[in-house]
This record gives sequence, structure tokens and C-alpha cells, in this order.
Amino acid sequence: MSTLPKTPLTPEEYLEIERKAEFKSEFYRGEMFAMSGGSRKHSRIPFQLAALIGQHILERGCEGYTSDLRVLVEESGLYTYPDMSVVCGGAKFADGHLDTLTNPTLLVEVLSPSTEEYDRGTKVKLYRAIPSLRECLLISQDAAEVELYRREHDDNWKIIVAKGINGSIELESIGYTLRLWDLYRGILPESAASR
Repeated sequence: MSTLPKTPLTPEEYLEIERKAEFKSEFYRGEMFAMSGGSRKHSRIPFQLAALIGQHILERGCEGYTSDLRVLVEESGLYTYPDMSVVCGGAKFADGHLDTLTNPTLLVEVLSPSTEEYDRGTKVKLYRAIPSLRECLLISQDAAEVELYRREHDDNWKIIVAKGINGSIELESIGYTLRLWDLYRGILPESAASR
């Protein structure tokens, strides 16, 4: 018995399916990829970060979004749901549905054991092709550690790492110093926070 090759979806077909779907899926190179549910820590970290930066970004004329808002990386055709997105200077959307952001300033991903390799590798590489993107923050959920990819003035990317509960990192794209103590407070046990 032969199997027919799977016909790739177009972005329009993906969006039609996705907008009616009960669960979120990412889209890349003609395929949809179902997103798995997050852990308690994975859910709490973006919530905590939003509480920390929410008022600050509003005062700077920026808007923040949760993982419910899709982001399109136009160059590669990746449709994805970062754990948090921030846009400064006015949001632009792929179409009139206003559910697919195309010009994020800052993207945040909380690393999961099942997706960490993809998030650190392919996804960050694809994100860096977004012309408006200034920074991409990767957050560990198992230790007090963050990794920031920052676009420099020469369009090269610099990686900055902060570790330990007393560490901090400057999010230049939004003018905010993120203290790891504030981010992980009540989320990590003391033993993991000190790593």
C-alpha cells in the first residue's frame, strides 16, 4: 500500500484552521505543529514578568502581549506564539484580524525541556530576521538564569547571560533592568535559585 505525500498548507489555509481551532499550533514551511501545555513554572514566569514590566512599558508608549497573540516572522513564514511580546512605536499586524503581530521589539521565550533546543537554535535564529526586533529574552524555568540576544547598532547580535538570584540584566529595548530575584520570587525553590 502506498502513502500519498502530505500536501503542504499555505499560510492562508493555516490561518483559516488556526482561527477556528480550540488549541494553538505554530506553522512553518507548510506544516502545523501543535503546542503542548505548559508547566506551572512555565506559566508563572511570563505572568510575573508582565507584572514587573507592564506599567513601565505603557509609560514608554509600548504594548505587551501574552502568548495568545501570534507573531509572524515574514522572512521565513514562521507563525508562532512567544510567551510574551512587546512592541514599541505602534503595532503592525499581518491583516485586518489584528491577531498576528509583525513588528515586535522584544520577544520572550520561557525554556521548556521539550523545546529548549529548538527555542535556543532555530527559533532565535528565525526571530533575529525580524527587522523591528531589538532583543530576545530566553528564560530558564529550572534555575535563575536568563539569556538575552541583543541587536547591536551594526546589526550584529550580542548574547548576554545573567545567572543567580542576585543577577540582573538590562532590557535596553524597553529601558528596564530586570532583577532575577523579582522574576523568580516564589517560583523557584532556594536550591535552584542560587544556581
